[in-house]
Amino acid sequence: MKKATVIGSGISGLSVSRMLSDSYEVEVMEMAPKQGGLIKCERIDGNLFHRVGGHVFNSKNAKVLDWFWQHFNRDEEFLQATRNAKILFNGKLIGYPLENYLYQLPEAQVREIVGELLTMLSQKSSEEAVYDNFQDFLIGNFGTKLYDLYFGPYNSKIWNTDISKVPLEWLDGKLPMPQIRDVIVSNILKKEEAGMVHATFYYPVRNGSQFIVDRLAQGLTINLSSPLNKITQSDNGQMVVNDEALTDVLVYCGDVRKLSSIIKINNPELVEALEAVTGFASNGTSNVLCETDANEISWLYLPEEKYKAHRIIYTGNFSPTNNEGTNRKTCVVEFSGRLEREDMIKELQNLPGNLTPLAFNYEPNSYIIQDKETRFKVQSLKMELAKYNVYLLGRFAEWEYYNMDKCIEAAMELSYHLHQHPVISNEKAFNQHNNVSA
Repeated sequence: MKKATVIGSGISGLSVSRMLSDSYEVEVMEMAPKQGGLIKCERIDGNLFHRVGGHVFNSKNAKVLDWFWQHFNRDEEFLQATRNAKILFNGKLIGYPLENYLYQLPEAQVREIVGELLTMLSQKSSEEAVYDNFQDFLIGNFGTKLYDLYFGPYNSKIWNTDISKVPLEWLDGKLPMPQIRDVIVSNILKKEEAGMVHATFYYPVRNGSQFIVDRLAQGLTINLSSPLNKITQSDNGQMVVNDEALTDVLVYCGDVRKLSSIIKINNPELVEALEAVTGFASNGTSNVLCETDANEISWLYLPEEKYKAHRIIYTGNFSPTNNEGTNRKTCVVEFSGRLEREDMIKELQNLPGNLTPLAFNYEPNSYIIQDKETRFKVQSLKMELAKYNVYLLGRFAEWEYYNMDKCIEAAMELSYHLHQHPVISNEKAFNQHNNVSA
């Protein structure tokens, strides 16, 4: 069996490792002392803390669902829930997504918004509009009134960037794509949103997404606290990891921006492609695990400027075992960027639920930001790396805003490729790249 080395033990790395293990000798390297990447959790005095966000599972891809449930007992190990998300406006809870719940806004706002939507509908061309960027998409679909009220402030807050410079394809499949007629009809019929991926979702009975990670890690060879410092090429063309281990295939699930300082191969095209991705932008998040008053909300979105936090994830409602250290419920409050602990504690006092902080975490990279050149640069790098049997996978390696199901889907695609198109011999690859006849 050829050897495959996987860098990173998040959902992408663990998924592809399991998928390749029938045909490759797989070894996983993880720089952190604990497996899980962005979806790892820990117990704080009995309460479960999703250190980055609050991760749940579902998918519209039948193959992803089939693969996932091969590793878990859905009925005994998971709970199924219906998404109950809200938006906080002027101290009042409004349904989510907002366009379906306009009737819950003050009458004057509703009249302005609906009037604009009707005007847009009467002027709408039979041809489908093509939008250059995220901002234009939001204004073109929802109008300036809704954009100024919610979509602009919220998305600018969470992404912490100028969304007029963000290409729409960055969030393809992750946004509602409503028709104005559907928005109006939904408000007349008061119809619930069922089209989003996580309109319903599955969540482990115990230990949240850490349970998923730990199950997928079973039986794999995982080296924790093992950073990747150097990749070179041996005399016969194999990849050499940290001047020690030889590998036939390397799947990199880490931060693609770091590869230029890690890969030491004298190939001008590869060097240029590596340098091109070093300037990619990302946002970090500050998260606070809190006790909160009882409620039935799953996510609460905070678009108003008076709140520095952009959302509250009520993870204590996902499973009762998440609240084993308190007689109250728990939640995770999320801020874009880095905030000092004292500032977060002060901000919590302005939020609903009589929040009491229990633990804090800062993740320097959680949200990736694309521009119009990002995907071209990543694809160019993938093509160069594939010559050496090195592959990119996952949110930060491919620079795609993948949720858990999309990570698994991408892992399936790469695994299929490596099974259907076995790696060319490293010696042959080495000779080809160095213009030496075999």
